Amino acid sequence: MKEIDKNKQLQSQEARQKRIIELVQRDGHVRVPELSKLLNVAEITIRRDLAILENKSRLERTHGGAISIRRIHEEVNYNSRSDLELENKDLIAKVAANLIEDGDTVFINGGSTTFHIFRYINKKNVKVVTTNAGCMSQVNENQGLELTVAGGLYTPGSNTFSGGFTNDILNQVNATKAILGVHGISCHYGLTTPRQHAAESTKIMIDRTRGDVIVIADHRKIGLVSDYVTVPVNRITTLITDWFPDIGYIKDFEDLGIKVIQTRPR
Repeated sequence: MKEIDKNKQLQSQEARQKRIIELVQRDGHVRVPELSKLLNVAEITIRRDLAILENKSRLERTHGGAISIRRIHEEVNYNSRSDLELENKDLIAKVAANLIEDGDTVFINGGSTTFHIFRYINKKNVKVVTTNAGCMSQVNENQGLELTVAGGLYTPGSNTFSGGFTNDILNQVNATKAILGVHGISCHYGLTTPRQHAAESTKIMIDRTRGDVIVIADHRKIGLVSDYVTVPVNRITTLITDWFPDIGYIKDFEDLGIKVIQTRPR
């Protein structure tokens, strides 16, 4: 009899967790109170389910809920972005550029969001060292910006330089700030990318920055996980994004000492 009851309980748990996965994949996030009501179980039971599913890498728990873990194994092509995405990226980049101060030496890596930063830099005596191959088309000759492009192995998909030659240049710099685009960012899995060379170059930038490490990422990058870890998320100081798939996830970043800045559409 006890064995039958145990099997029924297991079936119920499995069915409940299967439903949770269906919901988080459909909506991108779930909240504990809503799941408790929907599945007619106590909130503590839902929290246990979420912990089990997180241990199985089926989702990532947040403050009061969970978000979907989405994996990417290849880079999204630099040019495959909609007009709305362009507008969001441009606004995020403008906010990031406003954090640069007079006299800063700034690392900026490659990517379609960091591409927009260069034309918004308007402070004096700013030095930028970048792996972004598209940067030169964005710099105004009247800016007075000192620009160093850390050339090396060129990757057309991300319009970025990386590899040994690039890293040799980066290792000669002591930056006061780093502004970095990412393929994915997660409280649990950190900053990740599908390319090992890109992860290595970005890590060098972070290691050689003695001030703020600022990550810029639109909402599609939140909770995204890829193959190579750049650094744990607690190595950054600031995250600039447009909006979160789960508002409770902001608290998780803030609990790690990360300042979260959300942009607002015009």
